[in-house]
Amino acid sequence: MAAAFSLASTFFHFSPLSRPPNGRPTSFFLSKSIPFHNFSNPSCHFRYPIFSILGHNKKRNQISATTDTKLTNPSNPFASICESLLIFTTSVFLSFSLFVTDVDPAAAFVVTTPRKLQTDELATVRLFQENTPSVVYITNLAARQDAFTLDVLEVPQGSGSGFVWDKDGNIVTNYHVIRGASDLRVTLADQTTFDAKVVGFDQDKDVAVLRIDAPKDKLRPIPVGISADLLVGQKVFAIGNPFGLDHTLTTGVISGLRREISSAATGRPIQDVIQTDAAINPGNSGGPLLDSSGNLIGINTAIYSPSGASSGVGFSIPVDTVSGIVDQLVRYGKVTRPILGIKFAPDQSVEQLGVSGVLVLDAPANGPAGKAGLLPTKRDAYGRLILGDIITSVNGKKVANGSDLYRILDQCKVGDKVIVEVLRGDHMEKIPVILEPKPDES
Repeated sequence: MAAAFSLASTFFHFSPLSRPPNGRPTSFFLSKSIPFHNFSNPSCHFRYPIFSILGHNKKRNQISATTDTKLTNPSNPFASICESLLIFTTSVFLSFSLFVTDVDPAAAFVVTTPRKLQTDELATVRLFQENTPSVVYITNLAARQDAFTLDVLEVPQGSGSGFVWDKDGNIVTNYHVIRGASDLRVTLADQTTFDAKVVGFDQDKDVAVLRIDAPKDKLRPIPVGISADLLVGQKVFAIGNPFGLDHTLTTGVISGLRREISSAATGRPIQDVIQTDAAINPGNSGGPLLDSSGNLIGINTAIYSPSGASSGVGFSIPVDTVSGIVDQLVRYGKVTRPILGIKFAPDQSVEQLGVSGVLVLDAPANGPAGKAGLLPTKRDAYGRLILGDIITSVNGKKVANGSDLYRILDQCKVGDKVIVEVLRGDHMEKIPVILEPKPDES
């Protein structure tokens, strides 16, 4: 009410009515007043807006051009009191009218200020907006036969993320995202969907390349960085489609480097893996891990979660490893990785024998190890088990388990000659082996 009264006083300026000692009336002024008829004295015309509002004496209710018009208080004391009451009543009426008038307070008094973000927030928002067009959603479809109608249907059996590698439509993701698929579909950031075909995959490193026939203006290749100079504590960002949700951003830091995990398909170790505390959940697999500049530094591939929930420990394949694999898959459709051509026993079995190394279970005659003369494990005529060669080193590097053997072979090339040291019976032997490429996989 006080606010309304102060608002009303801005329209009407008046001085209190009083009678001085000499008995002469005191004058008061109304700014830009409106004339109305004084009923107590027909010859006197007062100027006040209330009767203009009520529409009384329309002929005389014209806005005065003068700024200040003097109004003389009548000589009758009763009339003076009435006029004071009239002024007070008018002020109350105007104040009340401001409350009952239907005015939107938000539109009248609220001033919208622009949203203010901190510098790091602006950088994160910009990174997400610039890199989201490069991230895609991959649907894995499998053929299933209906038990009643015998119709063959394509049923979604999984989903994951990926990213655009180049303008030719090559999409990079994890192999376990597309494993077992009869059909694959890729959805871009603008929600357009394309059928995808498999260019190639590397089960050992859990990397796959798909290709879609999409217009070049819809393809936004992701900027590729390097992972050799990463540091623990460096800020990272993961973009993907966790639980099928559209384009989600999570942030964190690099919590560890040079970790080692096993491939979900073959069990072969993947070295130099990036460990991060950025949330990586089912559906994030195959999505990019970015540095603060928005450059690709890894592919989100796995989480360590004994309970099945996100435990804050995620793993990403480093981009330096991914780049070499993708280049070979795009160019040749396969990865030419060298192999010894053996099958070996689980590490636990060798530990039970009390020795350290890799026990050769099988060495096909047409493989590199078989050609070089490595002996497999077999049974004699009486069914007794005769252990094969136990590999203890390759090129002078100690081999304690299968992971050590894979790690050494990853540093070699097809056609290299390596010296394999084996424990045969009760003596050591050194056997030269020429490495051959891994056979084609369907």
